[in-house]
Amino acid sequence: MSQQHAAPSFAVIPGAQVSQVLDGRGKEVVDLIEAAYRLHGEGDTVNPPSYFLRFPDKPSSRIIALPASIGGEVATDGLKWISSFPENVDAGIPRASAVLILNDHETGYPFACLESSIISAVRTAASAALAADRLSAGRCRPLRVGFFGVGLIARFIHTLLRETGWTFEATGVHDLSSEHAVGFTKYLAQSGETGNVTIHETPEDLIRSSDLIVFATIAGAPHVTDPGLFAHNPLVLHVSLRDLAPEVLLTGTNIVDDVEHCLKANTSLHLAEQQEGNRDFVHGTLHDVLTGDLSPAADRPVFFSPFGLGVLDLAVGKHVYDVVRDSGQLNVVDDFFHEMRRYG
Repeated sequence: MSQQHAAPSFAVIPGAQVSQVLDGRGKEVVDLIEAAYRLHGEGDTVNPPSYFLRFPDKPSSRIIALPASIGGEVATDGLKWISSFPENVDAGIPRASAVLILNDHETGYPFACLESSIISAVRTAASAALAADRLSAGRCRPLRVGFFGVGLIARFIHTLLRETGWTFEATGVHDLSSEHAVGFTKYLAQSGETGNVTIHETPEDLIRSSDLIVFATIAGAPHVTDPGLFAHNPLVLHVSLRDLAPEVLLTGTNIVDDVEHCLKANTSLHLAEQQEGNRDFVHGTLHDVLTGDLSPAADRPVFFSPFGLGVLDLAVGKHVYDVVRDSGQLNVVDDFFHEMRRYG
């Protein structure tokens, strides 16, 4: 006789509850992300290619589907459905919006829908903070940070860095919009940042004056082309994936979160592969760093280029679900699955 399951339920978790669970818990989230990366490196995940929905009448916009499955204690499947509409910023609303669907691993039934722009930003920031910590081992810990692009992702990365113990003597800011650059400096002041904060008018000034550089732009093609800007061997969190020309990447140590995912869709790494005809310039993955199999040299720049894996969203999303459920505050939609009898 087949195993019997309880009637499935379905919950909706809004952004306010997501924030309540994650705010101020940067170290906990970074630990979740590290565990997810280790599961991925050990082969206990399924993370197929993302699917990009594009629009002929909106060439700068897209909606991306990230299906994934993660094992271990998380043991959850699901899908992140995240949009990027840059024109939203001019309309006064955020560029990105997202939902995350969690599916039961035994039955396949979806059991929750979570507001996921916050989850996506937090997991991206936690990945960056984890990489910054592990990749700075064996070299002088950066004291001067520069943010190239100052939207939501930059803010969350700064927050997670602070919550995991980073302090900076100087913080540099550069954005194509002077209004956004000024807005980011106001956020820095409100966050309690005590170091010197400078808005740099040119990318060159920002890069040369920073030991840790965060690229968090919406660039569709490389625009930083001079390898000499990185002669001081900074640690670079290339979160937006398309800012650096191949000539820049080829001068440093290149670390990714997943080789196959990062070398596609005309990322800077993908362009470098097309130019070189091989992948020899990719030195390893963050999992290799976590396990001690790779220790980047200190005498050249280090570029961390994370594609952003769906399994990370599942790890954080399932954690949020568990916390909200255990608190007794889960918003369950009654009778969401209506027809549950095979023969009526």
